[in-house]
Amino acid sequence: MQLDYSKTIATELNIKAAQAVATITLLDDDATVPFISRYRKEATGSLDEIQVMAIRDRVVQLRELDKRREAILKSLEERELLTDELKEQIDNALTMTELEDIYLPYKPKRRTRATIAKEKGLEPLADYLFEQPEGDVFKEAEKYISEEKEVATAEDAIAGARDIIAEWVSEDTFIRSELRNLFAQQGVLTSKVIKGKETDGEKFKDYFDWTEPIIKTAPHRLHAIRRGEAESILTMHITPPEEAAIEMLETEYLVNSNQASEQVRTALHDSYKRLLTPSMETEIRTDTKKSADTEAIRVFADNLRELLMSAPLGQKAVIAIDPGFRTGCKVVCLDKQGQLIDNTTIYPTGSEKQLQNAGETIKALVKKYKTEIIAVGNGTAGRETVEFIQSLQLGDDITVEMVNESGASIYSASQVARDEFPDYDLTVRGSVSIGRRLMDPLAELVKLDPKSIGVGQYQHDVDQSSLKQALDDIVVSCVNSVGVELNTASKQLLTYVYGLGPQLAQNIIDHRNENGPFTSRKDLKTVKRLGPKAYEQAAGFLRVADSDNPLDKSAVHPESYHIVNQMVKDLQCELIELMQSDELQKKIKISTYVSDKIGLPTLQDIISELSKPGRDPREKYESFSFDESVSKVEDLQVGMQLPGIVTNVTNFGAFVDIGVHQDGLVHISELADKFVKDPTTIVKVHQKVKVTVTNIDIPRKRIALSMRTKRDEKLT
Repeated sequence: MQLDYSKTIATELNIKAAQAVATITLLDDDATVPFISRYRKEATGSLDEIQVMAIRDRVVQLRELDKRREAILKSLEERELLTDELKEQIDNALTMTELEDIYLPYKPKRRTRATIAKEKGLEPLADYLFEQPEGDVFKEAEKYISEEKEVATAEDAIAGARDIIAEWVSEDTFIRSELRNLFAQQGVLTSKVIKGKETDGEKFKDYFDWTEPIIKTAPHRLHAIRRGEAESILTMHITPPEEAAIEMLETEYLVNSNQASEQVRTALHDSYKRLLTPSMETEIRTDTKKSADTEAIRVFADNLRELLMSAPLGQKAVIAIDPGFRTGCKVVCLDKQGQLIDNTTIYPTGSEKQLQNAGETIKALVKKYKTEIIAVGNGTAGRETVEFIQSLQLGDDITVEMVNESGASIYSASQVARDEFPDYDLTVRGSVSIGRRLMDPLAELVKLDPKSIGVGQYQHDVDQSSLKQALDDIVVSCVNSVGVELNTASKQLLTYVYGLGPQLAQNIIDHRNENGPFTSRKDLKTVKRLGPKAYEQAAGFLRVADSDNPLDKSAVHPESYHIVNQMVKDLQCELIELMQSDELQKKIKISTYVSDKIGLPTLQDIISELSKPGRDPREKYESFSFDESVSKVEDLQVGMQLPGIVTNVTNFGAFVDIGVHQDGLVHISELADKFVKDPTTIVKVHQKVKVTVTNIDIPRKRIALSMRTKRDEKLT
């Protein structure tokens, strides 16, 4: 079936069949997505990571379709219902929906009104009515009156025949397809509040009496209404114009105008209301939910990528503070590698004596550990703590940064944190996480379930398996695009390296603890249970900074070292000279090194990597400060222009932290002076922006912001 899959996928993705075949073959051989997209470009025709993922996911869908196809054929064959014509229809079905429609009339079902009527011998009468001949239908129906079969009158017989016709119509593949399209194109979504739930469902107030075409329903609105329904606050229905649906059925089935036709008409109306409408509504609810999930997951994944790829501070001595009023601020000191070396608690919002002690403590720690930067969590008392630190006048060479601490409390209570810091409580662990997030967001955030980071929308309402797959793909992609230092990486970070996983990551940690630092990539081969396949997949994404071989610090895969060595030999220079000299690199004629196994794409990647070996693709870190004149919502005034950081992007706009403990919303209509269809084209998570305050609702804790320059000019 692989060839059939490749043709289908090639057509759908607009690629060559050979590319699809090669990618499927590599995937079936347990090659990972980044490995394929980076190190097997010759085989795939340089397909990128997104295209390889699309092939992977589509192959899974097609195989599930074939698995269901085989199960249906087996069922029909066992029940002696399979004909050549039916088998051909099933073999030619291209989607799961089409396949299930074909199978529906033959699917074992509970006793229905139609099956009961058939048991009474009324199917011939149904055939008669369906033909819509001239004549007295009641006289014809009298033939089926039977005390034994509990058919007392001609009316009873006709009613049973109508039940059979109604089921025939509901199982007609063509009608289901047409009606499905009608629901999708002309269906109307309505939601209403359940009587007596008005007070309980205040957050769903906008949808207490809501109506709109389903084709125009935004994903976030659908999720909100569905959540209201799940919480028994709202009712929700999706139905097309009934007149259009009935007209469709009558046009298809009514071929005459007589007594029989009227009975068929009655059966059609019954079929639509009793059988087709519930079935089609269930389908359209499922389909729209799936589409809304896909969009929500896409936005979540995009946000997560931006957050994970945030600029790292790098290796600097850091003091990290988890702020608090009543319990004080937990302070930790981290060395340049992020290791905890000291901790204490200060009370900068307490008494005069506590305030003085807090200042002396911070000054002493800064001096003792040669601190370069102070990280403060952006939670409760965050701005007050920043103001306190700044008041100490520690020097121009020491900066104070606020760090988004979303999810830090979840990390501090996790098994990962307990394993890292078994002798410290939650507050210390949370502070360490805040400091490390500043130093290397990616390395620290991989320790968290992505759903807890706070950059998603309706993440608990979407399909969880699809969400997990998408978020795992993003985390793995980010980890491998940055690369992982083998001798300092945590187990969690190593787990996301392609080809490893939790067990091999732990084995690497154990090997490191028992034998000391790795001195080269090839040392990986001595790790317990790390075989040739895992080494092939993982080696290119791992770095050994202190290796004697400079290539071990780069993204050049060990399988290509011999090519670089040949270049060095041909240029009559040392490897380190080649990697440091633009002039030498320009002398390389890469066409000379093309072979059956190595083509131009890989060679071009090698040359690119030689010029900037192991370069971090993330942007350079830039300091950021909130406006010092505002620290709480009450300080805000309409018209204020403030710096902010985007914390979340949704379908309807972006949330921005302006330093007042409550994110403001820039509605999609306020993101730019032009029409914006997708907020992610304008803003990204962790992006620094300038916003204007347009509305403040203190009781509801809502802040409206704008990024429109024309609005800014008008307000100022």
